[in-house]
Amino acid sequence: MMPASGRKYKVADQAVAATAGMHDLLMRARAAYSGLAIGDALGATVEFMTPREIRHQYGVHRDIIGGGWLRLGKGEITDDTEMSLALGRSVLQQGGVDAAAVAEAFSDWMRGRPRDVGNTVRRGIMHYRNTGKAESLPNDMDAGNGSCMRTLPVALYTLGADTGTVVRASRIQAHVTHNASIADAGTEKVIELVQLAVMGASKDTLAASMDDLVARCPVFRYRDRIINNPSGYIVDTLQVVFDAFLRTACFESCLVEVVNRGGDADTTAAIAGMMAGAFYGLDQIPERWLGSVNGTVMNACLQQAESLVHMSPACREHG
Repeated sequence: MMPASGRKYKVADQAVAATAGMHDLLMRARAAYSGLAIGDALGATVEFMTPREIRHQYGVHRDIIGGGWLRLGKGEITDDTEMSLALGRSVLQQGGVDAAAVAEAFSDWMRGRPRDVGNTVRRGIMHYRNTGKAESLPNDMDAGNGSCMRTLPVALYTLGADTGTVVRASRIQAHVTHNASIADAGTEKVIELVQLAVMGASKDTLAASMDDLVARCPVFRYRDRIINNPSGYIVDTLQVVFDAFLRTACFESCLVEVVNRGGDADTTAAIAGMMAGAFYGLDQIPERWLGSVNGTVMNACLQQAESLVHMSPACREHG
């Protein structure tokens, strides 16, 4: 379970949350989901490239143009957004986070022959298909970022819920494919950060929450470190995301900073995008990026964002 210390950030910002109107919550949720898709589409172009290779080919990569090793069309997204939408549909259809329904949603997604399926994700889905069990076997070697990249629907659905409820929901979806304690810690922290940002918390509050994770799990130490070419290991991912979020002052600069670090750029940018989107808001996301993502995908993201928040305890509190 997430240590009780995670609650203090919600308590510290109760005054902020209490004054955040429903309209503001919905707009920040929409910005978080938009940021996820934008980061995914922007980062996919330079996924698996080194910063030096990016500079040589693009100078500074800052536009959604497609391409990359997946040969995407302009505005197309990858498994980060696709799995998030699959999870979100499951939550909305079931009225909650149900293990079998989540596993089936991921299995259906993989049957559609997506362009990219991570090794741990594929193994977890195959375990479900072969055994009927919607929980993969515990394995601390499975501490990739796959459960974190798709966690936004859980963050929005459990907005305003108690810590135990959030943790249970997070681990239900995560453990279908990623049953590792470090992956749990990182994924649950990202949920907390997104929820704080949606509720209007300050950047100092988010930084304190990041540092709480480092205090509990020192492997996540990110201050005074520049991580380039990050792998799919969740520690690498969050070190880049946290550093870039605190180092920059707007949504655009945060995502440009992340994707030009290279490596697993679609996922680092997807996670940074959901956090930065929630923090800075929809009106701070560049129009050129909003208009570049596939329209059907973007509409699905915006609709899910609103629907999930409407199901959350925070919505019930607002009447």
